[in-house]
Amino acid sequence: MRGLNLMALWRGLAGAEGGKGDRIVPPTGFTAQLTLFSAGAMAFLAVFALALALATGRLADRWSQELAGSVTIRVSAPVAQQEAEVQSALSILQTTPGAGQPRLLPQDELAQLLEPWFGPDMPVDALPVPALIDLPVTGDDFDAEGLRLRLEAEAPGAVLDDHTEWRRPLVSAAHRLRVLGIVSLVLIGAASAAMITLAAKAALAANVQVIRVLRLIGARDLTIATAFVRRFTRRAAVGSVIGTLAGMGGIALLPDASAAGGFLTGLGFHGWDWLMPLTIPLVAAGVGFLATRWAALKMLEAVR
Repeated sequence: MRGLNLMALWRGLAGAEGGKGDRIVPPTGFTAQLTLFSAGAMAFLAVFALALALATGRLADRWSQELAGSVTIRVSAPVAQQEAEVQSALSILQTTPGAGQPRLLPQDELAQLLEPWFGPDMPVDALPVPALIDLPVTGDDFDAEGLRLRLEAEAPGAVLDDHTEWRRPLVSAAHRLRVLGIVSLVLIGAASAAMITLAAKAALAANVQVIRVLRLIGARDLTIATAFVRRFTRRAAVGSVIGTLAGMGGIALLPDASAAGGFLTGLGFHGWDWLMPLTIPLVAAGVGFLATRWAALKMLEAVR
């Protein structure tokens, strides 16, 4: 087989004239439908996988910032000493560098925190519930470990919770979800390449006799390969454009994150993120180009 020049193949792909070799590629039929459908379906799924990867990245950053933006002090003491311990803890917190104004949570907020476990009718006043103080972190000079030691020395009933035990698994889970989204994108690309390769091989196999006749009348392998690569690349690009637009429309119809506040409602694109799905058709065209080129080279080597 004559050598296949990649640059010549790309010029043929982008050129307006297809040559006689284009006629051997079925313009319709199951190979065209398979390529269009698989490219569209994979692009549709890629939009949601991309949205998942971006949303989980934002989620990890938000959880980390929100949990790191404040600490909680839990004050547990006998009833007779509870008020004194709370006042002592408040005095310490008000003089802590890098900390904002401490706030003692009232009984109604404590009741709301306990409602998922005890129900709305549970009398919080009758329970030995510790006092909770919310302390915002406002400066970089805040020293959580130093504050913990000071509370142990001056207010033994006060325990500092910097949310590390809550923050670490949540952020780790969000990062793993982002990796899952990226892996999904890779698998979608691999599946697209496999489907386009199968469709191209089917079209080539269906036209073996035509390929042999074209060779007899002087057609070069470059002309034959270029015809298949051009046609299947265009099909992949058209199908992926349709799938990408459908996926972006589905993302746009999801509820606003600010309306419900849940994780799935935040599964979307924000600002310049809406430009990222537009790269999916370009990637799909590249995958179609490489997959069809590989299939054409293998088939043409076998056909004599």
